Amino acid sequence: MLEQQLVNALSLGCVYALFALGFTLVFGVLGVINLSHGAVFMIGAYAALQAVLHLGLPLWAAVLAGGLASGVLGVLIDVAILKPLRKRGAPHLIPMIATIGAGIAINSAIQGGFGADTIRFPAGLVPDDAMEIAGLHVTVMELAIIFLSFALMAALLAVIRKTQLGRALRAIAESPKAAALLGVDVEGLFLLTSFAAAALGGVAGVLIGLYSNAVFPLMGQPMLHKGIAVVILGGMGDIRGAMIGGLFLGFAEVLSVAYVGSTMRDAVAFGLLFLILLVRPQGLFGRVLERKA
Repeated sequence: MLEQQLVNALSLGCVYALFALGFTLVFGVLGVINLSHGAVFMIGAYAALQAVLHLGLPLWAAVLAGGLASGVLGVLIDVAILKPLRKRGAPHLIPMIATIGAGIAINSAIQGGFGADTIRFPAGLVPDDAMEIAGLHVTVMELAIIFLSFALMAALLAVIRKTQLGRALRAIAESPKAAALLGVDVEGLFLLTSFAAAALGGVAGVLIGLYSNAVFPLMGQPMLHKGIAVVILGGMGDIRGAMIGGLFLGFAEVLSVAYVGSTMRDAVAFGLLFLILLVRPQGLFGRVLERKA
């Protein structure tokens, strides 16, 4: 049933969009392609799982704990790696390579501490109740994912577009030096951006962990690949593009599984993405920039 597949695609696409929002936020403000974002995503899922298993927190508190743990990790990565490189004026390629190392280190640390096996949330934690809406079978978990994702995306858009903080972030994205001359606390906003972006990735990790009921050290790697694809599709650094690109990838994957076959899932999804980029290489909302001699 097409309508049912669309509901499934919407919930998956929302998680992709949420992950990509954090990815594109860091690029838009800090100018860094943070390839440790997949590891940050994974930390959110592990933090939520440990909060449930050892602290006995309810599900909503576990989601907050996952976002908070990932946000703190994002700040640590900025302070320990990105900030020193900014002060040295390192080329853009250097921070990207450094975040690859950070992601590998985080994955290895988790694998050493918790093992490589898949861990699952306790039975009964995730509500399996479902309801019929206009003839569609929708679970409470799917509704929660869709609602939370859209709420976070709307809140981020409102902050960026309607607040003084958002104007300051847009100024930094254009020119950190000019923003500093105007009195903007550039380093403080860099830390805030790192926290917010990582927290979004962590919440996405919790949602995927709950949705699939599977948490393992390398769960962030395929999400990182898809996040990069979504950001490129939407336009590097564009929040609207990350949202729409994430939804597009979710719909492409689910519909390809339903009507083509599960083995062709990634081939169809990324093939469609490739065709779109052939027509519009800068992405859906990206701008064409000319290289100056």
